[in-house]
Amino acid sequence: MPELSWRHHTLIQALLSRGPLKEEEFHTIFTGITGKNPETHQQMFNDYLLKINTELSYVQFELRGCRNQYDGKVYYGVVNNVADEQSKLGTKYTIPQIAFYKGVIDAIVQDVTAQGSISNIDALNIRLEDQVTGGMSTESQGGGQHQVPPALKNFSISQKEKTLGELVKDQWLCSTSNGTIGLGVRSFLDLRSWFHNNDVPSCEVCNEGAVKAELCQNEGCNVRIHTYCLKKKFSQKMVKRVCPGCGVQWKYPESIAEATEEDDELNGRPPNGEAQTQTSAGPSKRKRPKVCLTEDANKVGSDFTRPDLLVSDVRRATRSSARAR
Repeated sequence: MPELSWRHHTLIQALLSRGPLKEEEFHTIFTGITGKNPETHQQMFNDYLLKINTELSYVQFELRGCRNQYDGKVYYGVVNNVADEQSKLGTKYTIPQIAFYKGVIDAIVQDVTAQGSISNIDALNIRLEDQVTGGMSTESQGGGQHQVPPALKNFSISQKEKTLGELVKDQWLCSTSNGTIGLGVRSFLDLRSWFHNNDVPSCEVCNEGAVKAELCQNEGCNVRIHTYCLKKKFSQKMVKRVCPGCGVQWKYPESIAEATEEDDELNGRPPNGEAQTQTSAGPSKRKRPKVCLTEDANKVGSDFTRPDLLVSDVRRATRSSARAR
């Protein structure tokens, strides 16, 4: 098999040195080194990624893409597919910091309202003692209870604040537009399969973990849809704006409604998904349709590089029980 060229190495180095890149930035780099636009030379772009991943697989790495669930944009990054003790030695984070990260992820994915974030106060109040697992604790001789390591017990509020800042800077977490703490792009890249393996509810449209999503208004329905998937689904011609699970009319945010109504005009369909019952009185001016972004079918996920340090049991609760709390 021929070795990777300098162009392949440049793509890999860009992702390793600069971290996850937005799709447009990664495409710009690709165009700069190949002279070809990925949007018009999709097969060539895919061949490059396939060849890179074939070589990276020998060292258990992978170049993959994902969507940031907060802005809907596609990002590319290189992730480690190994989840053994040796791989954990490569992280710069301490055991208490990783346990704290685990607690934040746990709190975010268990949110039954699918807001995809928690407040800074909630993050700082996470108890690291609750994150103790078999490999990080020992059984006491007396009552068989977990003995919490001092490093976890003594992890202070100021240390948590500092760790939050580092995790946000390194893109494992993010600070959302309303000031809360959410998952970072690195987490979306690394945790895609982990979401499925740990019963995190999936988006009804794309089947990816729906950490940040819109919920069906029917209390008895568990359907979740990403905001960007919702917009794409309801902008399609002749698609009724109802829940795909229970059939209840889907009430979506005003921003999405405006976008889909504009798409209705482009597609010649009345708003709110109603069937067209009368012809237009005259010719209408059509705007140029927007180009819809589609993800490469080869963008697949795998487990987080430290899955044993993450929550292993995500319990589902009804939204009514969440309101009761």
